[in-house]
Amino acid sequence: MNISIIGSGYVGLVTGTCLAEIGHNVICVDNNINKIKKLNEGKVPFYEPSLEPLIRYNVNEGRLKFSSEIGDGVKHSEVIFLCVGTPSLPDGSANLGAVKQVVREIAQHMDSYKLVVEKSTVPVQTGEWLDKLIYEYLEDKSISYDIASNPEFLREGTAVHDFIHSDRIVIGVNSDKAANLLIQIYTPLNAPILITDINSAELIKHASNAFLATKISFINFVASICEKTGADISKVKIGIGMDKRIGMDFLNAGIGFGGSCFPKDVSAFMAIAQKVGVNPAILKSVEDINIYQREYFITKIIDTLHGVKNKDIAILGLSFKPDTDDIRQAPSLRILEILKKEGANLRVYDPAAMDNVKEIYPHLYYAQDAYDAISGSIAAVFVTEWKVFKELDFLKIKNETDCTTIFDGRNIFNSHRLEKLGFKYYSIGRANKIICV
Repeated sequence: MNISIIGSGYVGLVTGTCLAEIGHNVICVDNNINKIKKLNEGKVPFYEPSLEPLIRYNVNEGRLKFSSEIGDGVKHSEVIFLCVGTPSLPDGSANLGAVKQVVREIAQHMDSYKLVVEKSTVPVQTGEWLDKLIYEYLEDKSISYDIASNPEFLREGTAVHDFIHSDRIVIGVNSDKAANLLIQIYTPLNAPILITDINSAELIKHASNAFLATKISFINFVASICEKTGADISKVKIGIGMDKRIGMDFLNAGIGFGGSCFPKDVSAFMAIAQKVGVNPAILKSVEDINIYQREYFITKIIDTLHGVKNKDIAILGLSFKPDTDDIRQAPSLRILEILKKEGANLRVYDPAAMDNVKEIYPHLYYAQDAYDAISGSIAAVFVTEWKVFKELDFLKIKNETDCTTIFDGRNIFNSHRLEKLGFKYYSIGRANKIICV
């Protein structure tokens, strides 16, 4: 099938590439001419494991193309996916300005039936608005079209796998024709398909992310109680997660969630609730706990070290999660901001995200690797749970550096082992002294 992707950011590029991989002819459109130029050269503008070789393969096979002209995409395809950004407005609601602009251009280029599919995360009832918008800008009112909602559930760092091995595909439609087209597109994935009305599909996306964010904030709330009572969140988590109704996923205590989805989607879902007269108190608590986690962690660092002025501190991990270079809403940014303000000398390392952080903090010491960051530092602060950090040789660190204190913001390490090596070790929700039973 001929498919167009409007917006070649994270969601659009992964979606378009994977649709090409399963056999469709795809053109990805973006108004950033430099981005399109790089994509045509086989260069991916962000870090996502396994995406770049997949792009090159499908470009070589002739199934994947890139353009800066929306008209090319509209003429090429019967099905058009909207994958443009919906950033937060000051009140937390989603900014649909880019969506409106794109839909206007799509309508102006339409000369035959088109299925316009929301892939971007949008508020419930956006489909109704888009329907009216297309009709308003359509020059030939006799041309038929459909609107559909097909939310994405991609995790940065595993997005290609998540698409190819989808645990479910949600399709919100208001016609059999639209449903059949989308079923035809996704049939090669052999994944469960849920067909709903458009409003329900739109709501599923926000509700899913809000629920996952709630699990994270809940376990962090429990971790705070553990620290006050001497309980161990690692054991509490297992006891909770063994309940099949709850499960282990997203029950990892730490310094909170970040990224381009959870913070934005929680805020947007709160705005949606308020707009329709529903009190979003539970989501406000989720947001408050998430902010508290990183502030508490920063305070723990400063208090434990009796101030950080003129002290060398290693910051390990800058991206909001491993296997991505995305620093949007990353806890590391707040940690860097406060420790730098307090006068610390920061030595930082991340396998993928350092170039992005350099744009904000160009004068920090950017290390060659984790050992380089820790060398000369009195303390190491682990912010992101990259695999390379889990494989560090702490005996070497103990014997060859001045680092005596470890702050583990993601509960990566075995506290008993590090304390046995002689480190002062601080994590989230775990007592420093391990009781063996």
